[in-house]
Amino acid sequence: MATTMTIGSAGSDDTTARVRREEPVKHWRRTYARRLWASDLLVLIWVVFGTQIAWFGLGAADLAIRTNRVAGEISYWTFSAALILLWMLTLSLADTRDHRVIGAGSAEYARVARSSVTLFGVVAIVAFLTQVEVARGFLLISLPLGILILLFERWLWRQWLIAQRRSGAFSARVLLVGSRRSVVDIANELIRTPSAGYHVVGACVPGGMVADRVEGTDIPIIGSLSALSDAMTTTGADTVVVTSTDELPADKVKQISWGLEAGRQHLVLAPGIADIAGPRISSRPVAGLPLLHVETPRFSGGQRVVKRAMDVVAASLGVAVISPLLAFLAIAIRLSSPGPVLFRQKRIGHGGREFTMLKFRSMVTDAEDRLAALMEQERDAGNTVLFKMKNDPRVTPIGRIMRRLSLDELPQLFNVIGGSMSLVGPRPPLPREVELYGEHVHRRFLVKPGITGLWQVSGRSALSWEESVRLDLSYVENWTLVGDFVILVKTARAALAPGNTAF
Repeated sequence: MATTMTIGSAGSDDTTARVRREEPVKHWRRTYARRLWASDLLVLIWVVFGTQIAWFGLGAADLAIRTNRVAGEISYWTFSAALILLWMLTLSLADTRDHRVIGAGSAEYARVARSSVTLFGVVAIVAFLTQVEVARGFLLISLPLGILILLFERWLWRQWLIAQRRSGAFSARVLLVGSRRSVVDIANELIRTPSAGYHVVGACVPGGMVADRVEGTDIPIIGSLSALSDAMTTTGADTVVVTSTDELPADKVKQISWGLEAGRQHLVLAPGIADIAGPRISSRPVAGLPLLHVETPRFSGGQRVVKRAMDVVAASLGVAVISPLLAFLAIAIRLSSPGPVLFRQKRIGHGGREFTMLKFRSMVTDAEDRLAALMEQERDAGNTVLFKMKNDPRVTPIGRIMRRLSLDELPQLFNVIGGSMSLVGPRPPLPREVELYGEHVHRRFLVKPGITGLWQVSGRSALSWEESVRLDLSYVENWTLVGDFVILVKTARAALAPGNTAF
């Protein structure tokens, strides 16, 4: 976010901006792809030749070729070298290093795994048809090992890339074009997610004045919609993001596309729909029109069975593993302050039905009675609907420690086992919060509430109410088992981070 402040500022900030534009950042895609290519090659050399040595030893080993027309042998060293080259070619043909999939999302990992499995399937079929006797153990070890190491290597590169993008490097330099409201919305989202690789350097809005700024940010407004070409030159932008078309003249988007330099400058259209996962979106060209189809979300019985099975198994194992910790916390709460060990609170769950949520008591026993007075005070956390205070006076000393590590949430595992909650889902709201809900917010009750969720791992108390609702609804409409696993991993990492706060 700090990087956007260098553009359009006076004095040294202007110099910094010019220096950034003069850096060879326009070739970052090519540079990063080359680095991936080199590291992929090193990984495959290590895996394939390493598997060969482990299976056959350092001595000469030959692969038998016996067909009706040919009978002979070739060295496994030659076969391994050919396999490495074919593997590298397959990764390239599958566009696993394309700038459109690197840095965010699962597409990069999926392409690496899918292309690798395809290659070995082809090798196995060809070996069967030509009666080439390839050692099965050699293939059965090198395939999964190669995929795992490749994915780990790509993950390491992604962590490095995300760190670089936080400073504005290795990112597309973005010029936003559209109405003021849409520009503000898209700018805030891109600033909040620097890992996506979109570094906003300016904006063009209807009637925009050069000295102006995008509301709530330090992103400069370069001019009106007619100043797009000059704005790209001034900012060094290589990507135009059209945030809305309401204010644009007819055929303006087409003119913008025609004016971009092929291969170096890019056009991105941000549709008016938000929080729709990729599998539900498909583009179908009809008479030259790229029609965007959005499938309605479906909550099948099979999905619910799989999610429930995962909840019961994981929660039961969790309770068994951490039972000594649960006993220790219960004793610590009982000895540290008067009152019950567990705090029971009415929450709203699946289908809008009320249930009793369990937590370790982290506050004094009359916490609810003090709430009305605290709500009138100025708060340093939470939002217009969710009440939070960073230094809530009702929290006990042991409760403060539990909240920092989210240990007070552990009894909710029993809610999960009982079926009133899930491991992952929208935050379970209080009845008084539900009374303030708009009609669309009630869609969050289509699934069970969770101990953790997309909202909790995306900012928690720092988010506005609108952002919290958007993330919860996004989870409800785009649920996947893989997505649940990713959220659980992020939750474990966030729980150990300093300054963590409870729900």
